[in-house]
Amino acid sequence: MIRIVVAEDQSMVRGAIAALLDIERDIEVVAQASNGTEALDLVVEHSPNELLTDTEMPTITGLEVAGEMSRRGLKTRVIILTTFARAGYLRRALEAGATGYLLKDSPAESLANAVRRVHAGLRAIEPELAREAWSERDPLGDRERQVLRLAGEGKSSTDIGSALNLSEGTVRNYLSEAVGKVGGKNRIEASRIAREKGWL
Repeated sequence: MIRIVVAEDQSMVRGAIAALLDIERDIEVVAQASNGTEALDLVVEHSPNELLTDTEMPTITGLEVAGEMSRRGLKTRVIILTTFARAGYLRRALEAGATGYLLKDSPAESLANAVRRVHAGLRAIEPELAREAWSERDPLGDRERQVLRLAGEGKSSTDIGSALNLSEGTVRNYLSEAVGKVGGKNRIEASRIAREKGWL
């Protein structure tokens, strides 16, 4: 039996994914999470074979969950299930340790097949997206990505500093570096460009 934790912040989508998987005789959904922190806690609690997670979720993202699991040496494999058909997201997912990357508009039967492939030690990634993933390097460091994401949400340097435990000057330095690397005219344009590329 392949034991799965499903993490998705939209309850209807989460329920539909769990129902699809529970139909399969060799797959069991052992828990469901509505945010990234809960997903990480449930993986620690249940030690499932796989975590099936969305990218964008409250508290911490699915990619950050995958990275934290890798840092902790957890054996649970990660499949990202997302609407983002962007090479930058896939590249970040693979670097974070994910072994699967599926789009939510994929055929329903491909979900169970991907779960089985990953359980067998293989990767489950859309081939065309995989080829694109290495065509353009993500220029942002982790801190630059964090401050640029918050700036794109309209937060001031003071607010960002408070959220990340950084001085206002340090936040401005990270933002300046991020804007320069991305090629935007300002923090808002840089955030938009980075999001379109899949770097945020």
